[in-house]
Amino acid sequence: GDMADKVEKTFKFVIVGGGIAGVTCVEQLSSQIPSAEVALITAGPHIKAVTNYKQVSKMLEEFDVEERPASVLEEKFPNLTVIHSAVKSLHTQSHSVETADGRIFGYEKLCICSGGRPKLLTQENPYVLGIRDTDSAQEFQKRLSKAKRIVVVGNGGIALELVYEVEGCEVIWAVKDKAIGNTFFDAGAAQFLIPSLEAEKPERAAPCKRPRYTTEEPAAGASHTFTAGLHLSLLLFSVEYQCEVEKIFTSEELLNSQQQTLRPENGSWPVYIQLTNGKTFGCDFIVSATGVVPNAEPFLYGNNFALADDGGLQVDDHMMTSEPDVYAAGDVCTACWEHSPLWQQMRLWTQARQMGWYAGRCMVADILSEPIELDFCFELFSHITKFFNYKVVLLGKFNGQGLGPDHELLVRCTKGQEYVKVVLSGGRMVGAVLIGETDLEETFENLILNQMDLTPYGEELLNPNVDIEDYFD
Repeated sequence: GDMADKVEKTFKFVIVGGGIAGVTCVEQLSSQIPSAEVALITAGPHIKAVTNYKQVSKMLEEFDVEERPASVLEEKFPNLTVIHSAVKSLHTQSHSVETADGRIFGYEKLCICSGGRPKLLTQENPYVLGIRDTDSAQEFQKRLSKAKRIVVVGNGGIALELVYEVEGCEVIWAVKDKAIGNTFFDAGAAQFLIPSLEAEKPERAAPCKRPRYTTEEPAAGASHTFTAGLHLSLLLFSVEYQCEVEKIFTSEELLNSQQQTLRPENGSWPVYIQLTNGKTFGCDFIVSATGVVPNAEPFLYGNNFALADDGGLQVDDHMMTSEPDVYAAGDVCTACWEHSPLWQQMRLWTQARQMGWYAGRCMVADILSEPIELDFCFELFSHITKFFNYKVVLLGKFNGQGLGPDHELLVRCTKGQEYVKVVLSGGRMVGAVLIGETDLEETFENLILNQMDLTPYGEELLNPNVDIEDYFD
């Protein structure tokens, strides 16, 4: 056909996207079949590389992410060609990709690793900062240092995590649920993590009650223990529940608008945000922490990709999309195989690396007609990160995701040192949050994987005077 005539070169493997998933996939393919011609199509001059990789336990891995010039990869893999351009269109029928600069490349197997982009509240707005990972953190820190008040929109643990660095900045948090069903935090973790519960203004402080752990949601409008804890520490923290963003406008637009409802408070702020509950707040800037949207658009036109509800490309347990010879990995894809009961997809660095690695393995297995099993990393969700300079380990259904009301929580908290939460279902451990140097990750990982009945141990499981490893090694 027309397309086929203009193909400049055909590669065995073409990968689109120079993020963690794409780069990891390239490394897998190049090291498994060193003779295969591989192309990486990426818009920017830099790629994201995994550095300082450490396997911490069977499931847990730690690594840093660094921007590197793409040439670093080409030097490492002689069979790799980096094509610096965005993708304009994909033609799955003719197995070819057209780049924005008008070139056309053929492929035998393609892997789409185009990532996700922050769900932004509005079109580009200098007062709205999208936060989706710690790499947007520096920019956030910089702007925060001068801010008196910010509004955070979305259940963004990352945004909240960063707020703590700042003294005396007021935070208003708009959440669409009736409670903070936060991805990373629960009431207790928040109380542990937000430092200096000794309020500076004693007359406003209330006794800090140990949060009661319940699995029911508080009634709409009920103040959550979480908020109480935050109020004590920051004295400047409030949550607006069950609301989303109606409108964002500048102080000029505000003055010009004749709406009486929008009278600014004393003093004028650079930006105003109106929420669906009718309240309007002025602030220095707005943090949008509402998750990511898979970057699938450039590939859809003229093709028949099955999409998941979240807009991701559906992939099966071999990371294959619904189009022949097209794989996908990382934030752009949605895992549509039947998940292990202890795993969930969350668009994180760790999963981008695991998916890119596994997609590469699957592509090679397919070329060599070898069978391949779903990788072990998809058995148990595991993630290590840092919050407030504490090590944080998340395992399994760490927030009781999808467990319904029958699960129970055990919590141990040593202020300023560690916070340990265990999620049990039917007497078996199904999830855990470990904050601080707890040294429990391997033991808990094993207890979750082997699904041992822990009923006989009861509360003793978290007794700090009992060396739990002695029981289970």
